[in-house]
Amino acid sequence: MGLLRNTAVLIALLLSAIAPAWAQNAGTVRQIVVQGTQRVEVETVKSYMAIAEGDPYNAERIDRSLKTLFNTGLFADVAIRQEGEALVVRVVENPIINRIAFEGNKRIKDEQLEQETQLRPRVVYTRSKVQNDVKRILDLYRRNGRFAATVEPKLIQLEQNRVDLAYEITEGEPTYVKRINFVGNRFYRDSRLREVLSTKEERWYRFLSSDDTYDPDRLTYDRELLRRYYLKHGFADFRVVSGVAELTPDRGGFFLTFTVEEGERYKFGNATINANLRDLDSNELNPMLTSVPGEWYNADQVEDIVQNLTDSLGSKGFAFVDVRPQVSRDPDNKVINITYDVKEGPRVYVERIDITGNVRTLDKVIRREFRLVEGDAFNTAKLRRSRQRIKDLGFFDKAEVTNVPSETAPDRTIVKVDLQEKSTGELSFGVGWSTVVGPLVEASIRERNLLGKGQDLKLSASLGTRRTSTELSFTEPYFLDRKLSAGADIFALTRKLQSESSYDHSTMGVAMRTGYYINDNLRQDLRYQLKRDKVENVDNNASIFVREQMGSSVTSSIQQTLTWDYRDSKLEPTEGYVIKLNNELAGFGGTQKWIRNNISGAQYFMLDEQVVLGVSGTAGMISSFGDEKVRITERYFLGGDSLRGFASSGVSPRDKSSDDALGGLWQATGSVQMKFPLGLPEELGFAGQVFTDFGAIGPTEDYPNSSSINQASSLRASVGVGVTWKSPMGPVALDLAVPVLKESFDEDEFFHFNFGTRF
Repeated sequence: MGLLRNTAVLIALLLSAIAPAWAQNAGTVRQIVVQGTQRVEVETVKSYMAIAEGDPYNAERIDRSLKTLFNTGLFADVAIRQEGEALVVRVVENPIINRIAFEGNKRIKDEQLEQETQLRPRVVYTRSKVQNDVKRILDLYRRNGRFAATVEPKLIQLEQNRVDLAYEITEGEPTYVKRINFVGNRFYRDSRLREVLSTKEERWYRFLSSDDTYDPDRLTYDRELLRRYYLKHGFADFRVVSGVAELTPDRGGFFLTFTVEEGERYKFGNATINANLRDLDSNELNPMLTSVPGEWYNADQVEDIVQNLTDSLGSKGFAFVDVRPQVSRDPDNKVINITYDVKEGPRVYVERIDITGNVRTLDKVIRREFRLVEGDAFNTAKLRRSRQRIKDLGFFDKAEVTNVPSETAPDRTIVKVDLQEKSTGELSFGVGWSTVVGPLVEASIRERNLLGKGQDLKLSASLGTRRTSTELSFTEPYFLDRKLSAGADIFALTRKLQSESSYDHSTMGVAMRTGYYINDNLRQDLRYQLKRDKVENVDNNASIFVREQMGSSVTSSIQQTLTWDYRDSKLEPTEGYVIKLNNELAGFGGTQKWIRNNISGAQYFMLDEQVVLGVSGTAGMISSFGDEKVRITERYFLGGDSLRGFASSGVSPRDKSSDDALGGLWQATGSVQMKFPLGLPEELGFAGQVFTDFGAIGPTEDYPNSSSINQASSLRASVGVGVTWKSPMGPVALDLAVPVLKESFDEDEFFHFNFGTRF
């Protein structure tokens, strides 16, 4: 019995093992029948299958065919069954999307949502793609601080297996950042670190900004801002341990907590260069070491030194160098000694530059900003500079410049440029008022990337009670595909100067200009100008010196300007200096013959965090070399913006009888100004300033009977305080100043105000 039982079990096991194999190969597929297709061809369905007519039945291949058909995304349902020697494939096609609509969205426009989603009209509808698009829409709302947003996709069935897809969006209330906390900070207060972050706490005055809404991507960026801030101020061991966002119990906001480890604060120690390059004297590179022993360690300055060393070595013929700063900490003395190791880097050349994403902008507009071309030795410093130059064009929302190894040769690299264009057309309107020109209305239209060629075309006009102007200008930044800008201007200007000098002045003319960079910090500009000036509406009681100039004059002049600019920012400099030298010569035709020389400069010092001292000065002189005297329209006047505390044209030689300002033949001004925060949140844009302005203006020797003129070349000076505001509607400046050195015939002005806006 035992033997029979064991034999029976063995036979059963053998049958169970061979049954699937027998079933898989039971017969041959004589025919494949496809049912349910509407748009998809039958042969297309068969082409996706892993089994064909004439093949033996195979369960594994049938199962693979089923999965492949599902993965095409063409079908909502697929079933395969055997009927005799036929294999029947039953499919239910996914519908085609006829139209996509977004409903309920007010904060985010349809165009933004369309860019975020992948489904499009005339594309096959699939449930998985809709779910992915819903997730993308929710992510977009969360990046805009709306974590309570919900998205419900709705289908509207149409004939011919088509559907309209509607996303019903409930945006919900914004999720604000209620509080930002810091743990572990000893040197800087929480209030100072909050100013470093791009994320801000919820406040009523941030209604025009989204900085106080929670964004997880911004949180990551804030961690990097903290790291860079501490490294810039001597904390070489600083690290952000964590950055956590916690939802409030009522789910109406977030608490952000940054845990930091500041570490010790270090100063710069000795800096040396270890250059292992043949035929190179490392002493030649010592001027590149700008760090000063005893000053606080600054990681940004170290990076600048690395780049300057790389550039300097490149100019000396060492195209393949690798500069690495080796940091040695001295914890006892709290100093960091740095050795810059300079070694030969791998010899890599630029194989090609691939540019994508530029729809309007021509390739050559982008390529001419590169400091590298195909075939050049690859240089990371030049790549970074090229990236910055492309961003500075202002044509792109995104400009990513990277390099990847070539697939064809190990010593080649491919530079990839990924761009996302933005609108470069501008239509602006503005209103403003100032104590100099009074009420003012402005309008302008501008295209900064004309026809995708990088050309700049602008038409502007302003209308005011005391000044009216119109200007049309065109600039070609790379004339004849050379590093030479060229442009032309047509202008007309009318000024009412009755209160200052008892006349009105109108001018109209044309100008042609060109300019080029000698190096990154030195620029040369040349300009030819032909204009007609007219002195009109002269008051009957005006000075005889004004009345005798009534009428028109024509000026044909050329001028050149040299600019040395070493500021860290052209808009809001905190360090560095700028010097401008301008020379203009009139007499190439026309009625005026004179020469004018002007020089100006400014130096900026950062005294403390957000406290900047600026020292500036100007000097100018004009002299006639013909029979005609220098007309009043070309003379110098001080006051207003040029010398606060004095009225516009308030410092000038004056006619004793009419008190008209006549202007001088030379002038010199200076200003010392300290700008500081007012203790208000930084994003409000308020800043305070204290200043002293001083200047002098030369006499009018070319007028006869100068005894009838009040004139003095003595020094004038004023002191004052002011407030500036970067308002959402434009810059606002308010200055209060009083003269401390003046002449009896000068006109002073205690209150000076400027307001302008563009929208």
